[in-house]
Amino acid sequence: MPLISRIRLAAIPAALSLVLAACGGGGSSSTSDAPASPCDTSPDFPRRPIELIVPWAAGGGTDSVARFIGTQLAERLDTQVNVVNRTGGSGAVGHTAIATARPDGTTIGLATVEITMMHWQGLTDVTYEQLTPIGQVNADPAAVTVRSDAPWADLSQLLDQVRAQPGALTASGTGRGGIWDLSRAGMLLEAGLPPDAIRWVPSEGAAPALQELVAGGVDMSTASLVENQTMLDAGRVKALAVMAEERLPNLPDVPTLRELGIDFTMEAWRGIVGPEGLPEDIVGELGCHLDEIVHSPAYEEFMNTAGFGIVWRGPEEFGTYMQQQDAEKGEIMRAAGLAA
Repeated sequence: MPLISRIRLAAIPAALSLVLAACGGGGSSSTSDAPASPCDTSPDFPRRPIELIVPWAAGGGTDSVARFIGTQLAERLDTQVNVVNRTGGSGAVGHTAIATARPDGTTIGLATVEITMMHWQGLTDVTYEQLTPIGQVNADPAAVTVRSDAPWADLSQLLDQVRAQPGALTASGTGRGGIWDLSRAGMLLEAGLPPDAIRWVPSEGAAPALQELVAGGVDMSTASLVENQTMLDAGRVKALAVMAEERLPNLPDVPTLRELGIDFTMEAWRGIVGPEGLPEDIVGELGCHLDEIVHSPAYEEFMNTAGFGIVWRGPEEFGTYMQQQDAEKGEIMRAAGLAA
């Protein structure tokens, strides 16, 4: 530190807490003797309020996760974090707004799995490569859910019928080409079946698809078990398999596809990102704070109450994950005829 700065601080010790706050001290220091947070790696960040862009509508699951994280970040950074919903284009508008923002840390966003899908569909030219990964905070795997009175005791019996009567059964959970549609197509391809062996019925989301399922309008849902939890608890539907690396702690009796001989996983996920070119020191500070937030009891309680899965990947690991996800989605979408 320059001599002039040291003299100034020595002469005005009461101002030290303000300096720490300006360095992202989180407002937790009230005296000059209190140390700064170990996350304060960027001395000039933040200088002004932060905008946290959500590509989806207010009131939904992604919005609620963003608002919880925004509140936690605001406390740690000692600045305002304003959640802004930029909807439209099946997520393209919001993700584009994040990607095209100034890379100075004043704009970040909560990216979702759609960033690895939209460009394959021709909805946007924006890809994960135009974002700076900061940290993945969530993942929820797809599943195969059927009515509780369905004739299949397990997934093997269901797929036997699909082989015998291709195209006779239907599935739903989202719009055409959405994440749960890809789950259906990928599962079928990995099982050695044509991607249209189970016909897809587009819906406005998992909730209306589930209503169609219990009413007998479709034969199965491939949405996440989180979205089907209410009907599962009520005994109106049953889960035959989950498309996860391992069984879910809250549903230990539901086998994974891999256990059933189908080497396939699929999940929806969320993660904090910034525009391409975000400085490393800002990424480090935000990533450090996010790590603390995701591993806090408050976040665990919030996510468990909402039914969301907690997954943490730091900046580098999250970037590698998005790259892998993008390649996987492109392969499935091309094979299923869903790519532009």
